[in-house]
Amino acid sequence: MEIVYKKLTYDELDTFIDMRIKQLTEEYESEGKRPPKNVDLRTSLNDFYHRHLEDNTFVSWLAMDGDKIVGTSGMSFVEKPPYFTCPTGRLGLLSSMFTDPDYRRMGIAKELLDRVVNEARVYGCGVVHITASDMGVKLYTAYGFKHNDNFMQYSL
Repeated sequence: MEIVYKKLTYDELDTFIDMRIKQLTEEYESEGKRPPKNVDLRTSLNDFYHRHLEDNTFVSWLAMDGDKIVGTSGMSFVEKPPYFTCPTGRLGLLSSMFTDPDYRRMGIAKELLDRVVNEARVYGCGVVHITASDMGVKLYTAYGFKHNDNFMQYSL
């Protein structure tokens, strides 16, 4: 087995979307919840990724074992008014971090994380944010992410 890393292209998008849905389902179920059946994530994700790959505000690195995608990552780029700890106003929103269960604990997630964080650095982001699953907290903490007690969310 030789893991090769490559950027996501439209050729891998259907499989990438399948893996994103699998990831979200796994996270939901780990919290003892069932994913809602009335949400069409496939259509929404397909629309999102096409638009944001096109305008370069989303990038993903993939881990490949031959032709099989075994790990995914994603970084969305957004802007808000600059502030002291982020004078560019550019933020990276980390998402889509997923490793096939048969390939976990091999350093793949850390390599993918490193690649998308570097993409955020090149884009000019001053900060990277993530809403971490329980599984991901150790990885992100070891990488240097800090908890932000000020983060709040309002659902519409």
